[in-house]
Amino acid sequence: MSGTYCFRSALGPLEIRFGDGALTGIRLLESAPAKRAAPPPPFVREAARAIEEHLATGALPLADVPLDFSGLPDFHRRVYAAARDVPPGQTASYGELAARVGSPGAARAVGQAMARNPFMIVVPCHRVLASSGLGGFSAPGGDSTKRRLLELEGAFLQNTPFDLERAIAELREADPALAPVIDRTGPRRLRVEPIEDVFEALGRAIVYQQLSGKAAASIHRKYAALFPRGRPSARHLPRLADATVRGAGLSGAKLLALRDLAARVAAREIPPMARLREMDDEAIVEALTRVRGIGPWTVHMLLIFRLGRPDVLPVGDYGVRKGFAKVYGKRKLPDARALEKHAERWRPWRSVASWYMWRAIESSDAT
Repeated sequence: MSGTYCFRSALGPLEIRFGDGALTGIRLLESAPAKRAAPPPPFVREAARAIEEHLATGALPLADVPLDFSGLPDFHRRVYAAARDVPPGQTASYGELAARVGSPGAARAVGQAMARNPFMIVVPCHRVLASSGLGGFSAPGGDSTKRRLLELEGAFLQNTPFDLERAIAELREADPALAPVIDRTGPRRLRVEPIEDVFEALGRAIVYQQLSGKAAASIHRKYAALFPRGRPSARHLPRLADATVRGAGLSGAKLLALRDLAARVAAREIPPMARLREMDDEAIVEALTRVRGIGPWTVHMLLIFRLGRPDVLPVGDYGVRKGFAKVYGKRKLPDARALEKHAERWRPWRSVASWYMWRAIESSDAT
């Protein structure tokens, strides 16, 4: 028995091809198929459930998903088996994987095998990187999809447009109280994910307003799944009914903010990302806070996580204030003036220091 099974995921529509007792292929589709296929066998449904849960949490092991390697070259089989041993949150280079399969010097051949990987996600070729950077990615979305998968799993990518290691070293020297937080956080680092679409970037920030990271991520996954390829767009939002968008977990206020943002993007009232990169921080805050529901906090998130600005202090962020109180032993949350005064010693790296305030809360909640 063989067939195909399609299902929606946080990454977009995925197609599973299967044979007798094992999967023969997994791929990301440009759009969901119009026709519904017959119900798949139980092992296919279980594989789809595991993949969905992994994409929702970034941590579910997929080693038990059965794959059919028959018909593949022996070298590819060994490379794919070695790639499955790279755990979520970690990466390996093409050269390292070549050495693991007993073929040192075959980095290029490993790269070719990764490009032909028929089992995306389960054979995690997104965790295998070129020595010079990400390397290629053959699924729809290319490098952007690869980055999304790595970010989901918490892998460290040095992709800030400034010298992050220098920032950390100078913060340690300027404010020794940060050192324990930096040490507890370990290899995790602030990551910047450039997005070319301003609606997608600002829309994500709107969804995350006044929610914990876990709750916001769950709602955003459902919201993004309403769009083709899981990529929110100003062009597609007007086609969605209010009830459909609210069904993803969005409040009425956030829905109105997203609709106002979409209308302004369509009317070219919002600068595109290329123009925003040329503007200074204050000008960006002034331009974007004209949108309904977008205040300084939302713009600060864009500045830090999309534009990679190193010296942004989101004084209104509850997590930054709570982390500050934890790190510096304060009984009460600091007001904006007190936080700004202390943060003068963090310049010109206030974005990085703020990120460590968020991490301080995580380490506190874990104890």
